[in-house]
Amino acid sequence: MISANWPFSPKKFPFFYGWVVWGFSTLGILFSIPGQTMGLAVFTDSFIEVLGLSRTELSLAYLIGTVGSSLFLARAGRWYDIFGGRTMITIASVALSLMIIYVSYVDILSASLGGSVWLSFTLIMIGYFGVRFFGQGVLTSCSRNVLLLWFIKKRGLVGGMRNVFVSLGFSIAPLILASLISFYGWRESLWILAFLGGIIFSLLAFIFIRDNPESCGLKADGLDLESNVKVDAETESKTLAEVKRSPIFWIYSLSLSMHALFGTALVFHIISIFEEVGKSKAEAFSYFIPAAIFSTTSNLLASWASDKMNLKPILIAMLLSFCLGSLGFINLQKDWGFWLLALGFGIGGGLWGVLSNLTFIRFFGPRHLGEISGFSSSLTVFASAIGPAAFSLGYDFFGNYAAPAKICLGFLIALTLTSVFLDHKESKKKLLVSIS
Repeated sequence: MISANWPFSPKKFPFFYGWVVWGFSTLGILFSIPGQTMGLAVFTDSFIEVLGLSRTELSLAYLIGTVGSSLFLARAGRWYDIFGGRTMITIASVALSLMIIYVSYVDILSASLGGSVWLSFTLIMIGYFGVRFFGQGVLTSCSRNVLLLWFIKKRGLVGGMRNVFVSLGFSIAPLILASLISFYGWRESLWILAFLGGIIFSLLAFIFIRDNPESCGLKADGLDLESNVKVDAETESKTLAEVKRSPIFWIYSLSLSMHALFGTALVFHIISIFEEVGKSKAEAFSYFIPAAIFSTTSNLLASWASDKMNLKPILIAMLLSFCLGSLGFINLQKDWGFWLLALGFGIGGGLWGVLSNLTFIRFFGPRHLGEISGFSSSLTVFASAIGPAAFSLGYDFFGNYAAPAKICLGFLIALTLTSVFLDHKESKKKLLVSIS
């Protein structure tokens, strides 16, 4: 839709332009934080207070809004295939910021219209729909996908380098947002986020992002156009209809979704979860630091290794890590439970980043990547919607958070066993060299 040479030609850069795209791919995912669980969770107590909703009612609003957003992500992925990352990332950034501004006025809108519980519930549900769709859904997927076509030979390592910054950003985001709320207030903090994403980042993304190297007269991995080295690294592309019949797609997507369900519940209710076992709010937020260290380390190592190996061992290691983290969650009242939780979900989260980045292009090719990854994202977002509500209802019914955690552990064990015995056929990368 927009000339790749406007407002400048990437070919004139003194280094490979894929690294510029790498930078904006990283920033795009970071600027989706207001639509991610760890970004929204910090505002949970503020929303409960100003809207007059219970924790379970707010969780249900989150569930309905997020489930609704997941129904449209496959279509949004199709838009990516048609319009490209440059256009979609810009639009998603602006739209996310507009929804953030809407959320900042939800309590005022509710009060002006009567202030009933059902009205507040409906208004915040619409807000959750918008920020989840444009944030966790569209902006995250488009920012992740736009990088994949610029690197092939070192795709895993480059993605891992990006995920180091993303993991650190996601891990410290709750601390930064909590500080913003303490200093400015929850409403003003949302305005700051909207300004940074909707004006500054969206404008820079529109100027600097390019959809693929070919449109710029470049080659993936920075190879010279006259080079005799040709990289043939892509699997034959499959359509979404074909992919839906593949057990490989479902085992990876369900595994990624299971982390979304459990991990979202943990982050959304983290203060309440820690308070249940006698730990303070400060201890709850301190969880993010060791988890970030474990996540970043495992992500970088697995990303480097993924260029040289199949993804099956990484999937199995991720699921086993989540099983360990679940045991830590169930025994959180003990010191070793805290560290096992941070270790399991930290390492598992790092491996999750590798698989969410590489799985679909490695198994199903690049042509329909947006639609396929969008459909998988719809499953992940749907699961993330269920998590907070399921754990809140589980707490109301059983009197503790350990009971729903045990149910999740059972599903994780079943997915692990299935992954071990399922055949994961994956096309190997080949480097072809022609001599003129």
